[in-house]
Amino acid sequence: MEPEKAPLSETIREIVITSLGEFIDRVTPEEPDRVTGRRRDSGVYRGASEAHAPLLTTLDRLGGINPPHTKSDLEEHVLRNYIRYARPHVRSTSTNDWEELFSAQHHGVPTRLLDWTYSPLVAAFFASRPSDGEECARAVWRLDWQKVHGVFRFPSLALLPRDLDTLFEAGGHASPWQLFTRDRDASPFACLVEPPSLDERIAAQAAVFTMCSDKWHAFDEFLRTHGLADALTKYVIPPTAVSKIRDQLDLVGVDERRLFPDLDGVAAAIRRYYA
Repeated sequence: MEPEKAPLSETIREIVITSLGEFIDRVTPEEPDRVTGRRRDSGVYRGASEAHAPLLTTLDRLGGINPPHTKSDLEEHVLRNYIRYARPHVRSTSTNDWEELFSAQHHGVPTRLLDWTYSPLVAAFFASRPSDGEECARAVWRLDWQKVHGVFRFPSLALLPRDLDTLFEAGGHASPWQLFTRDRDASPFACLVEPPSLDERIAAQAAVFTMCSDKWHAFDEFLRTHGLADALTKYVIPPTAVSKIRDQLDLVGVDERRLFPDLDGVAAAIRRYYA
């Protein structure tokens, strides 16, 4: 899985947005797709509560971020314990260990996966959630995952759990355990993975994950190192525009009640709306 040669790109484009309408205009393709005739963006999005923070996974953050990556070698132990203790609480058994990894990420267990969404509005929601303390600039990241797949020779479709079986060799039966123990110098890769709808929340949030061979660097640093900085775009929301965009998301029905379709989501929407 040797990556193709790509022109070196070290710059991540940053675009300041001050309203939801401006953001939607920015991510809407100028011309319709030749096949579908529709103006649908093919990127995925991730909301960030701090505009200038690197793209760190929950595994990167385990043990703190000054410095990050200090407990990356505990990855296997973390997933083993999740599998051991989660079974009484799940509605159905996973079909393979990849689904166990996706379930762990979905429920907040530290993993090497990063959460993304096909919806720029969902990402804007997570970027603009209220936080304590002085307001700071937020961001919505966009990833051109098809460009990433092209460099690392993956198909131009997001991978399903069964596609990961041949991740390391044709006709193989790969598992997260092989990924965890790969040599640091083994062929690098990054890919987009679509999890099954483990619950209503994954479907409501149009959730997907990126998975990377590298657990020692932030995802944006990894892409920059491999000439893929231009696969990322960062839409920066100034502090003065955060509350406006959050209110505009309420106007178009993107809130906790829709994105967390359970009683906790209903309560969270009411709590924030009347705060």
